[in-house]
Amino acid sequence: MLYFLRVFAILLCTLALLPAATAVLAQTASPAYRQAAPSADGIGKLFMGREIARVMGWQGASWLERGEREREERTDLLVPALELKAGMTVADVGAGTGYFTWRMAQAVAPGGQVYASDVQPEMIALLKLAMGERRIANVVPVQAGVKDAGLKPASLDLALLVDVYHELEYPFEVIAGVVRALKPGARLVLVEYRAEDSNVPIKELHKMSVDQVRREMAPHALTWEKRIDVLPWQHVLVFRKR
Repeated sequence: MLYFLRVFAILLCTLALLPAATAVLAQTASPAYRQAAPSADGIGKLFMGREIARVMGWQGASWLERGEREREERTDLLVPALELKAGMTVADVGAGTGYFTWRMAQAVAPGGQVYASDVQPEMIALLKLAMGERRIANVVPVQAGVKDAGLKPASLDLALLVDVYHELEYPFEVIAGVVRALKPGARLVLVEYRAEDSNVPIKELHKMSVDQVRREMAPHALTWEKRIDVLPWQHVLVFRKR
């Protein structure tokens, strides 16, 4: 009799947990991808009504390091806006040549670390070279996959994606992994060219609106925090892990 009572109690507890489990599953279930004829700048893969843009290959790395970038995009204002502190562990996802990586590395020193993740091995090689030339010792290069940025769970105080999200072939899966890598209360920051502004001289598929970004982040365990309006061409969109 005691055995059956215990089984009954376990069954009741399981049933009580079902709504919460269902909510978690609903929150983490990937919205469907759709295929269409690709446009000139896209891959023909649609996510929440948006065609995913083609990745800028490593052959275009010089554009990331162009001399006029700071003047055009005021890149000098971004890292201060992140309010990084010494000792933080952060990630530069889609780090490319490490344009922001070394700046973040300086901001979290001493004691902090930057994980620089990129899907292109050639970009990782360029990043390593750049960190060596600058004698930056607190950067860990990470070879990412198309579905996973390669970051350890619950390890980060902040993850930054600069002009990267719109090119992710599997945006839901990558962001799900990045969210897992955030500590509770840690921040996810997306920087994207403003789709709302026709004067921003960037191809349309390489821009995103605030509404579209918030819609695509909604399935994840994230809370919208704020938009930081310090850059002339880009949104700085801040989310916090629940």
